[in-house]
Amino acid sequence: MAKPIVDTEYIREIEKARRDLRALISSKNCAPIMLRLAWHDAGTYDAKSKTGGPNGSIRNEEEFTHGANNGLKIALDFCEAVKSKHPRITYADLYQLAGVVAVEVTGGPTIDFVPGRKDSSISPKEGRLPDAKQDVFYRMGLSDKDIVALSGGHTLEWAHPERSGFDGPWTKEPLKFDNSYFVELLKGKVRATMKLPTDIALLDDPEFEHYVELYAKG
Repeated sequence: MAKPIVDTEYIREIEKARRDLRALISSKNCAPIMLRLAWHDAGTYDAKSKTGGPNGSIRNEEEFTHGANNGLKIALDFCEAVKSKHPRITYADLYQLAGVVAVEVTGGPTIDFVPGRKDSSISPKEGRLPDAKQDVFYRMGLSDKDIVALSGGHTLEWAHPERSGFDGPWTKEPLKFDNSYFVELLKGKVRATMKLPTDIALLDDPEFEHYVELYAKG
């Protein structure tokens, strides 16, 4: 599919969609799953082959039924309600915008959003997403700093056993975007809050731990 024409009208529709997403996320308290949707649409990217997201392909049943995407149909339906009001916006832009707004609504920083992502009807094979037990972040072209920062998104999440096999929040306030994920992580491996194998791994590598300590300071 072709890239959208990002003209004045498209930008105007993006801003309208941003307002609609803000109202929806605030009323539904669905920031965590919207951020997860944005990540899972983007997380299939392969830097070497230049394939994968963020391209909106997660809307395809072939992809949202992947095991790693359990539960995301809820977020897709929420976004569909916004998409119906702003049909010109690509799904790829809409899903990433939903993640941006999720961070902002929960007290995080205002994020500059650059539209222009094109949609794809081709879904990657299952297994392209990093999961709780393996690390394929480098395949995406991310640095150590990027990986640690991305892990901080867990501050808004609550693991559900029917979706991931894990249960519980990563922080004491999973609807508040702050640096508490890193603070909790440095408290050690005691299971006061949720910690996945990939979380613990951030403390086992000196390069990762350096950034954990940096972000924990605020």
